Parts: sequence; structure tokens; C-alpha cells
Amino acid sequence: MSVEHICFEVEEPSMEKFLRVVLPRLLGEISFEVFGFRSKEELLQHLPARLKGYSAWLPDTYRVVVVVDRDDDDCHQLKAKLESFAAAANLPTRSNPSQGRFAVVNRIAIEELEAWYFGDWNAVRAAYPRVSPHVPRKQPYRDPDAIAGGAWEAFERVLQSAGYFKTGLRKIEAAESIAPHLDHWRNSSHSFQVFRDVLVEIATP
Repeated sequence: MSVEHICFEVEEPSMEKFLRVVLPRLLGEISFEVFGFRSKEELLQHLPARLKGYSAWLPDTYRVVVVVDRDDDDCHQLKAKLESFAAAANLPTRSNPSQGRFAVVNRIAIEELEAWYFGDWNAVRAAYPRVSPHVPRKQPYRDPDAIAGGAWEAFERVLQSAGYFKTGLRKIEAAESIAPHLDHWRNSSHSFQVFRDVLVEIATP
């Protein structure tokens, strides 16, 4: 049975803006909605109730995709918490399907949305042409998902060194500027690749 619609639950407005631009290229004819919260804490607080709400009406042709940043959390513990929320709502997940079927996909951006930007530096340079093309070759940035000290802080420093965002990174503005240039097949962030691949899997009949 083909998927007709996907509901995305995300933790902040910048991810919401980013996905609204990127998703049509990944999902093709599948419709979607993106529900953004103001913080990770708010998402985790409201997610159990939202999943229970979904369980009351979600058709077999719909999916729910939850996207959160790892930040400083243990990845396995965070994933287990998300899985427990779905189990409490009697919604099978991709990691714990029921008779081969699932309704919910939990995905973690390691460690933040900005890691996905480092994964496609050509997209960043298209939006902010003064940044150095050599950033991905520098040791601290070679693995976008392992940038020490926080990906958004590192991203802010790199852009500020090129003359952008002197008063601080404006995350929503950056998301809206970079997302149109993103090539989802060249992104070197493993967490983005996992996110991309599951959406391609869902979108493939």
C-alpha cells in the first residue's frame, strides 16, 4: 500500500523551514505537513499526547516522522525514549514494526541541523559565497556528525569569519537560504543520509 501523506514533528522553526523546502524534492507526489515546536524540550513534552492523538485516526497510508537533535544526549537513550512514546500510543515504529508494518519513524540529527549544512558545503557556499571552499577539508569539520563543541556554534563561527551574522546566527534565515541549494545525494552527513534514505524508502511504492 502506497504512502499518501507524512506528518513531520520537529523541534524548532529552523528545521521546519528547512524541511518545507527540501521535502518536495524527496517525496515527489506524497503530501506532507511539518509541525514545528519552539524547542526540543517542548517537542518531547508534547510528543506522547500527539502520538496518542494520531493513534486514534491515522490511516494505513499515513506516516509520522519525528526529527530531533541529539545535542548532548546519549543517542541510544534518546532513540529509546522516542520509541517508548510510540509504544505507549500503540503505534508501531520502523525499528519495532508490527507484522512488517509501521506508522512512526524516529530520526535523530547528529548533532544538530547545522551538521547537515556542513555535509553539503556547496549548498552553504551557494547561499553565502564568501565562506571558504576548504572548510570540509579541515580536520574539525571532516565528519559533520562529529564536530566538537556543537555544530551550530561551529557553523556560526565559520560564517562570522567570512563576514556573515556578525550579531549571531539567525537560524531560520540560514535554513531558508541554504535549503534551496541542498543536494540530498551529495550530503556527507551520515545522519542526513539515514533520514534521506528512509524517506526515499517510504516514497517508493
